Amino acid sequence: MLHRNIFLLGMSLAVAGLIAPAARAQVIQRAGESGSFLGVFLQEVSGDRARALRLPEETGVEITRVDPNSPAATAGLMPGDVILQYNGQRVEGMEQFSRMVRETPAGRQVTLQMFRNGAMQTVTAKVASRPAPAAVPSAPSQPFPPQLPGVPPRIGALTRGATLGIETEAISGQLADYFGVKEGVLVRSVAANSPAEKAGIKAGDVITRVGDSRIATPAEIATQVRAKAGQPVALGVMRDHREMTVTVMPEAGDGTHRF
Repeated sequence: MLHRNIFLLGMSLAVAGLIAPAARAQVIQRAGESGSFLGVFLQEVSGDRARALRLPEETGVEITRVDPNSPAATAGLMPGDVILQYNGQRVEGMEQFSRMVRETPAGRQVTLQMFRNGAMQTVTAKVASRPAPAAVPSAPSQPFPPQLPGVPPRIGALTRGATLGIETEAISGQLADYFGVKEGVLVRSVAANSPAEKAGIKAGDVITRVGDSRIATPAEIATQVRAKAGQPVALGVMRDHREMTVTVMPEAGDGTHRF
């Protein structure tokens, strides 16, 4: 009960902070907030893809693109490589891999076990600070809750939706209660001139469904949007504790996420 009171008090203070004039001109720019990066675009490894790549089992994440001059490029990583271990830890999926990379101090050397052309290989790479994304002028319709003493953080993986132009994180527990949902995906930023911005989606919105499908993670959004490629997509959105439906036309994308 005490934790909930502290949490709600923190929310009240955060709401009060939005009244300041400076908040109306806020620039959403999360440089460094997501930690370190390698410079790779990834996709999950499905059963069919695992068989096509001759993987011994359905695991790891597949590289679809490598940023030029990135730590990954310097290490010799290539599209088609499947990363199976990160510093000795088994890679289960994109969100887990994203978290491990983000939490590695910039400048530290890491060991990657990967599968390439039917054979296991081990490479080393030095992670770097994540480059600053383009600033998006916007004011969130909801304040982002601060970290509070005694309340465990509920931070999910931040992922870039390649076809919508949003950066999101999964929410649940007290954070979900605050936004008035059971579960969903919080929009942390919206890219300028993206399909999401054109549709009116704002930072602070919580996406709860794609079409008729309930969603709880950024990966589920990506999967549902890819399944409706070339069609308008109806998103269930919670804003200021009011439910609405927003229709967005995704751009052509490869369904990958950058880390």
